[in-house]
Amino acid sequence: MVWVPLSPTSSDHRAPLRTPSTTTMSLEWLMDWSWSLDGLRDFIATGIQSFRDCDATALVAVACLLVLFVWYCYHVGREQPRAYATVNALMQSAEVNGVQNGFVYCHSPECVRCSHHDGLNQKLYHNLQEYAKRYSWSGMGRIHKGIREQGRYLNSRPSIQKPEVFFLPDLPTMPYFSRDAQKHDVELLERNFQTILCEFETLYKAFSNCSLPQGWKMNSTPSGEWFTFYLVNQGMCVPRNCRRCPRTYRLLGSLRTCIGNNVFGNACISVLSPGTVIAEHYGPTNIRIRCHLGLKTPSNCELVVGGEPQCWAEGRCLLFDDSFLHTAFHEGAPEEGPRVVFMVDLWHPNVAAAERQALDFIFAPGR
Repeated sequence: MVWVPLSPTSSDHRAPLRTPSTTTMSLEWLMDWSWSLDGLRDFIATGIQSFRDCDATALVAVACLLVLFVWYCYHVGREQPRAYATVNALMQSAEVNGVQNGFVYCHSPECVRCSHHDGLNQKLYHNLQEYAKRYSWSGMGRIHKGIREQGRYLNSRPSIQKPEVFFLPDLPTMPYFSRDAQKHDVELLERNFQTILCEFETLYKAFSNCSLPQGWKMNSTPSGEWFTFYLVNQGMCVPRNCRRCPRTYRLLGSLRTCIGNNVFGNACISVLSPGTVIAEHYGPTNIRIRCHLGLKTPSNCELVVGGEPQCWAEGRCLLFDDSFLHTAFHEGAPEEGPRVVFMVDLWHPNVAAAERQALDFIFAPGR
């Protein structure tokens, strides 16, 4: 094999032929020489021989490097899937337990009740300014006042009424409202009592086949079981559930005061099993009143708002302000079956039309 130098030497004759040592091949030698195809074959053979002649120290060093490389690849490959699984486990746990619909804080960024953060007031004020630029400041005095002094209002409220997210000042305060507060919607719901009840009974049959059918959520309670089936959840329609209750969903569109365009609006079927107690809690705001249409109301079931107890009645609506401290329980016998109400959030009767439009803009889902 003849090796040709890459550059001329200091003398005027070519460098003598030389063969690389079988025990050492320096980087300098590799850079100074080139080889032909036949030479490459001999070079590989020489390298194999060099590896065979290598001492034990070099072999140990190479082995250690290989072990470290394999460990690194294993470590990286193991850590990535584990982090992904952890995120999915948390999401599945929240979905199964339905904590975002209960009173337990879920810390979800999508949940208006549970995503408490220091910049909330600044965000609300920014939304109000954006609304005023597009439309008008007219009639925004109370909302402006509420956002500007939100911290004082929420911290200075008596313990009996403490909305957790937004307090609108100067609204009449009472735990329960008369049926005349939203007469049109109350009468419309009561006229359609049988329609809503029939769709609920069709849904509830699925509980005989599994513990928690699709579309239902289980909420956190100190004892018993509390299930909800949402048609509208925090201003967002749940299409799959609405398709299973089409007549009830269409009914929501006929209500004049239903809150359907901001995060404080909900509509759902709420089921309490016998022996269930819902812990005392506050709603997120005082701009709404919550309406319960009784579908199934066994004995020994009560709603307590601001310390005042009331009982549901089948086919009748019960209106209350859930920003007051409230709880509900079902102490009836197991054979009496669950307590079932259709729940829908309506505007507080003293929130003006201009204010409703502004609040829909400020608290629009996803804003």
